[in-house]
Amino acid sequence: MAAAAALIPVQAAATVVQAASFDEKVQAAESIILGRCTKTHSQFDPTGRWILTYSTFQIEESMKGLPAPEITIVTPGGEVNGIHQDTIGVPTFRQGEEHVLFVRHSRVGPTVLYFDQGAYDVGTDEQGQKVVKPTPSGAVRLDTQRGVVVAPETEQPLRSFENSVRESIHRTGLNRMGMVPRPQEQQASIWSVIARNKLLATLALIGALIATWRFVRR
Repeated sequence: MAAAAALIPVQAAATVVQAASFDEKVQAAESIILGRCTKTHSQFDPTGRWILTYSTFQIEESMKGLPAPEITIVTPGGEVNGIHQDTIGVPTFRQGEEHVLFVRHSRVGPTVLYFDQGAYDVGTDEQGQKVVKPTPSGAVRLDTQRGVVVAPETEQPLRSFENSVRESIHRTGLNRMGMVPRPQEQQASIWSVIARNKLLATLALIGALIATWRFVRR
């Protein structure tokens, strides 16, 4: 379920962020959960300079990671005593809303991976089936390799989204296994190279012996 790239006009004042593919998000997320926001509150961080918002979710399903009854997500921004701080590209949550979240751990607690790229709204379609769609964002996502703006992902049924997550976990897991050879395979490959290049190996050994002999005679 890779996001489609499109040539979209970008306003000069827009906030531009690097787009992450679906596989990148699935692989980097420490957990992926479906949950309903039960409460939120905002407070200043220990320095007293920045406002942080704490949103508690009752976890209904864990698509990746260990299951837990609830989780509290920390995001920058919020309002405290009439002081408001806001950051483009950071999702906001309200009590009663349902979301799919890609979660990573930070020094202040669990947060949303890639911010709004790791948050999805959950609603219902005309048939009453749950659907997943990206959380609206004021940031423009850019494919830095191709230099084009990436269009938002499309709405899809929750079950299709879950299948996409499972397939991505399986796919990225196989890729990692294929890229890292086992120790026995590494050892076998080294000896096979030596076997195919006996002459070079012999010359290298002779050279090492000559160098050692000259060093000892000094």
